Amino acid sequence: MKALDELTFDNRFARLGDAFSTHVLPEPLDNPRLVVASPAAMALLDLDPAVAESPVFAELFGGHKLWSEAEPRAMVYSGHQFGSYNPQLGDGRGLLLGEVRNDAGQYWDLHLKGAGQTPYSRMGDGRAVLRSSIREFLASEALHALGIPSSRALCVIGSDTPVWREKQERGAMVLRLAPSHVRFGHFEYFYYTRKSEQHTQLAEHVLAQHFPDCRDQPQPYLAMFREIVERNAELIAKWQAYGFCHGVMNTDNMSILGITFDFGPFAFLDDFDAHFICNHSDDQGRYSFSNQVPIGQWNLSALAQALTPLIAVEDLRETLGLFLPLYQAHYLDLMRRRLGLTHAEDADQQLVERLLQLMQGSAVDYSLFLRRLGDTAPEQAVAQLRDDCVDLKGFDAWAESYVARVARDPQQGQEQRRTRMHAVNPLYILRNYLAQQAIEAAESGDYSEVRRLHQVVSRPFEEQAGMDRYAKRPPDWGKHLEISCSS
Repeated sequence: MKALDELTFDNRFARLGDAFSTHVLPEPLDNPRLVVASPAAMALLDLDPAVAESPVFAELFGGHKLWSEAEPRAMVYSGHQFGSYNPQLGDGRGLLLGEVRNDAGQYWDLHLKGAGQTPYSRMGDGRAVLRSSIREFLASEALHALGIPSSRALCVIGSDTPVWREKQERGAMVLRLAPSHVRFGHFEYFYYTRKSEQHTQLAEHVLAQHFPDCRDQPQPYLAMFREIVERNAELIAKWQAYGFCHGVMNTDNMSILGITFDFGPFAFLDDFDAHFICNHSDDQGRYSFSNQVPIGQWNLSALAQALTPLIAVEDLRETLGLFLPLYQAHYLDLMRRRLGLTHAEDADQQLVERLLQLMQGSAVDYSLFLRRLGDTAPEQAVAQLRDDCVDLKGFDAWAESYVARVARDPQQGQEQRRTRMHAVNPLYILRNYLAQQAIEAAESGDYSEVRRLHQVVSRPFEEQAGMDRYAKRPPDWGKHLEISCSS
């Protein structure tokens, strides 16, 4: 394991030059201190987890110190926000400190969020508050633990720096890790500003660094776009299967790698509601849970438009047409596994759709229902879950079909079924009310609950002794928390 001064930097994006990013130094926080750190994320950099407790750790990720090899840059990009094009966005409160190559040869961006003003802050203060930093940290690590591709979070650093939002809060920084921070909006920026040389330079960079296998294809850029489509189809299928709502699917929040990126007002479903809107600023419901699939396709079409100088329109259109079938195949495969089914039948999609229709409006806890479905034999499980639904006649008909479907499945006994289902159905999810309780304690100076919740959601499928309260249904107040973009 490595100490902090043993990291190997190779800042490939910074070498693209000033057309792509601006050199900016972090603005240090007052009295920086460790709130929480992720040993699993630290391991990606080969860092010894013990270094998180050292004073220099908080100083580095609180903006006071910097590696001599780091080259902090604020990236420029644009994007479609709630469907409208914004010509220049960029890192308004974050800095790409540099790229670290670990011992396995993998590259990880070190991106410090809440690092102060940049040329792209657009009248903002460039700061992040403690609550938003904690939420991003917890979400990044929770999604990863569920098997959903995501940026990672190494740590949150708290401070005494005052920051004004709706009220005075304390500033914080979160250190985000990802193989790349290039977004759909990067390509849109150079396309709409007609900077063709930089547009091609960006495409070559992304192709070489992140899609090297595509370079051997007859049409490398087209092959790259196809992989981006495939990755996003699988990503959004996982969001939908696990009840995750991103909240702000602007094109500047979409990673070129098909990972969950830029957390704002996210939420996991408590009661199943296909029309759930997790962002109270989203008055029209553009980014509701049920809209994530069409919006994913819309965002890919915006990226396709920005790639028209490199790829023929007909090829782009044909590749975009793959998104929905790929999504549907991934989603149905995931839901089969969540229902404990090991092989495919033609009527499986209808079985899933009927279950979700029964859940809708019945206040059925989405995650706990699927977890409990695997606890006991199918006949016993559906009998125990029956009262969760309002439409008892409809549920009985579904239960009969489900029990018969399981009986046709070439699986082993109930113990094997239970093990298999519990391996894909989490007992613990990052519910908004749990995050809120941890945030309130942290704002009072007690970081123990943030650290405990992080440990729990990092092992979502495994029953953990003494952690029963994290597996319970939320209280009624916990289902109606308002989360906005300012979070």
